[in-house]
Amino acid sequence: MPRTRISAAWVAVIVGVLLLVVLLIFILQNQDSVTVHFLGTSSTLPLAVALLLSVVGGAVLVAVLGVARILQLRRRVRKTGTRRHKA
Repeated sequence: MPRTRISAAWVAVIVGVLLLVVLLIFILQNQDSVTVHFLGTSSTLPLAVALLLSVVGGAVLVAVLGVARILQLRRRVRKTGTRRHKA
């Protein structure tokens, strides 16, 4: 049976639902409160929420650096591409 875009979408949905179930189990099993100190402030959060916030923060940082690198490479390609066409 050949793979189609719809079958790939269904696989992605099933994997996403399974990841959400695992995430929900993780959150439910890690509800002990911890104190988090950040930039001079402190707050009490459930352990799972604190860990998830740190993961999201790391992912955002990686995404920002990735976008900056892609933009840098695109600018370089445009500069070198225009020079080649003019020559």
